[in-house]
Amino acid sequence: MLAGGSRTYHCKTKTLTFAELQAATMAPIDPHSFTDSSHPLATHISLSFFFDFSSSTILGAAALSLPRPHSGPFLLDARSLSISAVFEPHTKNPLPFSLSSPDPIKGQSLTVSLSNHSRFTVIFSTSPSSSALQWLLPPQTFKKTNPFVYTQCQAIHARSIFPCQDTPAARIRYSARLNFPARLSAVMAARQVERRPPAAGEAAGVCEDSLWCGEGRVVEEFVMDQPVPPYLFAFAVGEIGFREVGPRTRVYAEAVPEVLDAAAREFAGTEEMIRVGEGLFGPYEWERFDLLVLPRSFPYGGMENPRMVFLTPTVIKGDASGAQVVAHELAHSWTGNLITNKTNDHFWLNEGFTTYAERRIVEVVQGEGIAALNMGIGWRGLVEEMERFKDNMELTKLKTNQEGVDPDDVYSQVPYEKGFQFLWRIERQIGRPVFDEFLKKYIATFKFQSIDTDMFLNFLKTNVPGIENEIDLALWTEGTGIPPDAMEPVSDIYTKIVSLANEFNLGRMPREDEVADWHGQEWELYLENLPKSVEASQLLDLDARYRLSESKDYEVKVAFLQLAISSKCRDYHNEVEKTLKEVGRMKYLRPLYTALVQGSGMEEEKIFAKRVFSEARECYHPIAQGVVKSILAKHL
Repeated sequence: MLAGGSRTYHCKTKTLTFAELQAATMAPIDPHSFTDSSHPLATHISLSFFFDFSSSTILGAAALSLPRPHSGPFLLDARSLSISAVFEPHTKNPLPFSLSSPDPIKGQSLTVSLSNHSRFTVIFSTSPSSSALQWLLPPQTFKKTNPFVYTQCQAIHARSIFPCQDTPAARIRYSARLNFPARLSAVMAARQVERRPPAAGEAAGVCEDSLWCGEGRVVEEFVMDQPVPPYLFAFAVGEIGFREVGPRTRVYAEAVPEVLDAAAREFAGTEEMIRVGEGLFGPYEWERFDLLVLPRSFPYGGMENPRMVFLTPTVIKGDASGAQVVAHELAHSWTGNLITNKTNDHFWLNEGFTTYAERRIVEVVQGEGIAALNMGIGWRGLVEEMERFKDNMELTKLKTNQEGVDPDDVYSQVPYEKGFQFLWRIERQIGRPVFDEFLKKYIATFKFQSIDTDMFLNFLKTNVPGIENEIDLALWTEGTGIPPDAMEPVSDIYTKIVSLANEFNLGRMPREDEVADWHGQEWELYLENLPKSVEASQLLDLDARYRLSESKDYEVKVAFLQLAISSKCRDYHNEVEKTLKEVGRMKYLRPLYTALVQGSGMEEEKIFAKRVFSEARECYHPIAQGVVKSILAKHL
């Protein structure tokens, strides 16, 4: 809709409408954002949220501050937001605005007409179908007594919570007031200021004061003092408790003692990892490193939100191995949060660096053998991604072109593992001591900035003279596939596991004495090195001996079930269904649904997959729902 009337603008040759002028001057800085390169990037957003659990919506106000006054159209990203007003905050004078028709990937452009303004406020409400928010009814939580809501904004979903320049090129500071029922509490990827009763008159147009200050409600205030990209905006509201596990770390989860206690045990070594990270990469800039274990529907293993990492409960394995996911999210404190890819075309700058940094931390804390296992699992994942993208090899590049592509649809291990291989290749070329000094200088130089691949390569060539003569940098960053100078990891444990997997292909099952000291990662690597189609009888024999289909480690369980589906071993349909209904992590959903529906002669499995998704979808986060729908649409 167009608010505030229509306008025309005059130039020498013709009279332009507001929409024509916008189209003529628009130059997006990001293929996934409407943000215009000629517009100033907001430096601060003040947010007020009123949570209405009965309607699964948020009534909100966003006050944006620009670094300088701006005149003319100003573009923000929005998705499934209802905009009720835009005004100048001091005079309350309304400002003209319009919402474009929805784009299937980017959502809508919210265009505000400014006249020498440096601040303006948008009043809005979210939709129950917001792609960043999952509203859980009490039965969908661990404790089953109160509702729960949480966010997942990466890659381009912050725009479905509040209007913003939703690109990692735009770094913002923010403050937030969250108003919700007093029986609940909130956590946020920001510094908590206070918890207090609502004050009269502070609704600021969000809703009626009587509603904002209604009986039984509370306000929690938060501040993010450091500039962060919008995808790192995060909160959760529910019945949340915590355990102290270190001087800088609390573990939060639903207030269920057994969940909190198990999480505290799993992540007891977090402070040691923080100290190791500081030794490797420089000072930890975020003050706190708290962890929130979310309900099972969380779609990722972890999300590196600064000060408050979000985790899936599937990383709580009882043997502290889940701490490796924490090591990855911790590493993002330097590579990703501190230095950020400018757009998703350069996503490897976040994930390749972080995968390298994670393995360096794990090597110190858990030993070279565990780090080598991680590298081996990663190598297998990278090889499998080459097969996945064989018909679109553009997506096997580090520096991609994602114009017209939904980043959720092409999320893969390529930026993680090919990015890791690139950095490991540089380390092997110049030696670890030199590379360590380079890393520290890189982080210190670009901290709190968003950069692209060319900026990194120029910095590399400046600080490591002649490196371009030793390594084909263009082949690594712009070439498809796995470069010939990538290296499959070599270690005794890796070689032994791969050898045993090859022997299984010849009919020999591993002996109990050979696997007596194996944990989840060893079994995961073993299963991933088996052929995708083996005799069903072989799998039944393997499972009868080692009970892999019943493993409490979902990495092992899903790897086994994926093999069972591919081998047309229908004995495990019940276990597959149970797994798809009890977890929402896309790392497990994607391979299981894909195995069920791909290939010919699998009509029974396709019908099965469609039924399970129809029954389980409401327990999946909207991002996960979209990914599974894409898989089914491609094959059904």
